[in-house]
Amino acid sequence: MTLLDRPALRASNFTGTTSLLRLYLRRDRVVLPLWVLLLSIPVSTVYVGSTEAVYPTAADRATFAATIMASPAQRALYGNIYDESVGAVGVWKAGMFHLLIAVAVILTVIRHTRGDEESGRTELLDSTAVGRYAALTATLVLTGTASVLTGLLSTAGLLTLDIPPTGSVAFGTTLAASGLVFTAVAAVTAQLSSSARFARGAAFSALGAAFTVRAVGDASGTEGGVLSWLSPLGWSLQVRPFAGDRWWVLLLHLALTVALIVLAYRLLARRDVGAGLFAERPGAPAAGPSLSGAFGLALRLDRGALLLWTVGLCLYGLVIGSVVHGIADEVGDSAVARDVVVRLGGSAAMEEAFVAVAFTMLAMIASAFAISLTLRLHQEEAEQRAEALLSGSVSRIRWLASHLVFAVVGSAAALLIAGMVAGLTYGAAAGDIGGKLATVLTAAAVQLPAVWLLVAVTVAIFGLTPRFTPLAWGVLVGFIALFLLGSLSGFPQVLLDLEPFAHIPHPGALTATPLVWLLVIDAALVVFGVAAFRRRDLR
Repeated sequence: MTLLDRPALRASNFTGTTSLLRLYLRRDRVVLPLWVLLLSIPVSTVYVGSTEAVYPTAADRATFAATIMASPAQRALYGNIYDESVGAVGVWKAGMFHLLIAVAVILTVIRHTRGDEESGRTELLDSTAVGRYAALTATLVLTGTASVLTGLLSTAGLLTLDIPPTGSVAFGTTLAASGLVFTAVAAVTAQLSSSARFARGAAFSALGAAFTVRAVGDASGTEGGVLSWLSPLGWSLQVRPFAGDRWWVLLLHLALTVALIVLAYRLLARRDVGAGLFAERPGAPAAGPSLSGAFGLALRLDRGALLLWTVGLCLYGLVIGSVVHGIADEVGDSAVARDVVVRLGGSAAMEEAFVAVAFTMLAMIASAFAISLTLRLHQEEAEQRAEALLSGSVSRIRWLASHLVFAVVGSAAALLIAGMVAGLTYGAAAGDIGGKLATVLTAAAVQLPAVWLLVAVTVAIFGLTPRFTPLAWGVLVGFIALFLLGSLSGFPQVLLDLEPFAHIPHPGALTATPLVWLLVIDAALVVFGVAAFRRRDLR
């Protein structure tokens, strides 16, 4: 018997939690295992393992740690290094996983709580034997279990290496704790507004504030400033795996998680289904001129994302520009480290190679931005808003083009502005603003055909099989994995050539041929997607 077959009888506010949990597991049967594995396995296989290979001696690691600790920008981005052991340096490089698991749990929680309410699924389920707290409880169990499993797999991977087991357990536990804290944060923001977008934005704003406070605190002192203790991300780094293993800090994670979960349940009890704690502002009686067409509506929907992603990429560009000058000194005398940077960057000049690598990574972030904007097509169709627009005078091609333009132009603008920020910062440090700005802007611009390929793939999937449009994220993950494999030796080049970023020329040896081929493939995929969309029915 399914949920919808059951009589509308509520014995408890938690009735139906198990059934909803099974439903959520089925809906997330691909995405959930994917992010659990991607946030756990690489810690041991890529970060700690590569640390031992690149910096095999204590002297190498000491030199590396001293260089990092002398750079406020590096400390702000990744945190402080508290020990020179293989484990401590390796997990320092994996410190961003605390941020990534927070992103994963926020998206999961909002999807199953406020996202389902906004789409009407929660109201449908609530008409059956489902308790008031069942959806939130099932979501917390699902995401909390995934966070714990991520920590356990990270620990298991680290235990296979020749590093202290207590540090391995400390890192895995801390990674799980980071996920639990931001699971609770998202549970609270899901109660604030009737809009899933607002809930995601509020949760990501809290995450951004936590990262900024932690970054400023760590940049201000080698032991972590006072501000670091005001951020959950700062607490995660202050556990210091392999450098003292301060278990008591985890009590802060536990206390905040419990407090926020209690708050989420209380807020849920005070509101109606579909409503939020903050009342919606009444809209204008008539739409303005900017909303008279499909392009104006697309801009209104995407402008917040355009601003936030551009600011985020600019901050990353600022960090790149501040560390690239003198990168050869940071790498030190390690021939392996130099070989990795040169192999990925495609240039024997260390700074030029680093710029190429950094902007390949930045382009991958911009690709995620471009995919998210393109997926607006899928969201609008799935939630029946596209049907209302297309039933009028707006053609299918015009509607699709309105979102495609902002995905293409928005990702290009964000990447180029970030390149300008990085170039100005790099040039100011090197005393050659004109020359360095041109180099960095070129490194940013040549990435655009590869970024647009992800847009084209998303459009092609959307046009052919809209149900599988989110698989575009899997394509991006696959490209990133192939790029990371390129830093290692022994992998067939034919395999590495499958990802588009491998064909981007570096600024020192520009050639138009691979860029033209990428643009041709981009155009072909878009044309295919548009043609398929015109011929199929709306969902």
